[in-house]
Amino acid sequence: MPVTFYMDEHIHRATEIKQILFSQYQDFLIESNRRQSQNIQFSGVIFARQSIVSIGQCINDLELIGKLGYPEEFINQVQFLPL
Repeated sequence: MPVTFYMDEHIHRATEIKQILFSQYQDFLIESNRRQSQNIQFSGVIFARQSIVSIGQCINDLELIGKLGYPEEFINQVQFLPL
C-alpha cells in the first residue's frame, strides 16, 4: 500500500477523535495539502522539520500550543514549528 494511505488513515482517525497530529514526516504535509485542496475536513497537523527544530524546541512549542491554543483553531490547518 502507498505511504499516503497510512497518512490518510492517521489523519482520519485523529479527526474522528478530535485530536491534532504532530509529525516530522513530510508525507503528512502532502496528505494535508490534498485534503485542503479537496475540501476534506481534518483536525489539523503540526509539522516540524528535523533539520530545523530541536526536540527541546518542539516540546516547548507544543506545550505552548497545548496551553494557549484551541483545537478548533487548527481545523484544516497546518502549523509549522518553530512558532
